[in-house]
Amino acid sequence: MKLSGKRIGFGITGSHCTYEEVYPQIKSLLDEGADVIAVVSYTVKNTTTRFGVAGEWVEKIEKLTGNKVIDSIVAAEPLGPKLPLDCMVIAPLTGNSMSKFANALTDSPVLMAAKATLRTHRPVVVGISTNDALGLNGVNLMRLMATKDIYFIPFGQDAPDKKPNSMVARMESLLETVLSALEGKQFQPVVVEKFRDLEK
Repeated sequence: MKLSGKRIGFGITGSHCTYEEVYPQIKSLLDEGADVIAVVSYTVKNTTTRFGVAGEWVEKIEKLTGNKVIDSIVAAEPLGPKLPLDCMVIAPLTGNSMSKFANALTDSPVLMAAKATLRTHRPVVVGISTNDALGLNGVNLMRLMATKDIYFIPFGQDAPDKKPNSMVARMESLLETVLSALEGKQFQPVVVEKFRDLEK
């Protein structure tokens, strides 16, 4: 198994419509032998939407991984030098969290886990899901792309006819991106056609 013995953090932020797409990718990491420790933002933990009741996804992920979800900044901080991860994934990474991450703000468990991982020079893999990647958040996207130890799951416009600034990661490439990041490489191509995958 390609990830046997690896501790992978899996951060989830508030793009609720993306959870169904992300959930199988957690399983793909487990199937490759990884020990997956999920970290959730306060939005994921406390918000009820048409995509699920508050706490429902937390319960699903705990059952899948066999690990308690980290849901506080205090609990996420030791994922730095004290209890280092081999890799930290954030998928989905919303535009809100992306802007904070790019500007060194740490106001959620997910961002603390990412910051703690960067402290140990381990890879942070991000899967974006944002309506303004080609708008105001473009500067933050490029800042993260130019930052050492941050790697992107390939992404593209998901609905260019209706939401021309929106970009979403091709989540099915998550495992390949993690494997490449552990070798210090960005999985390519990083900018792809995404919208055709979402047409149903």
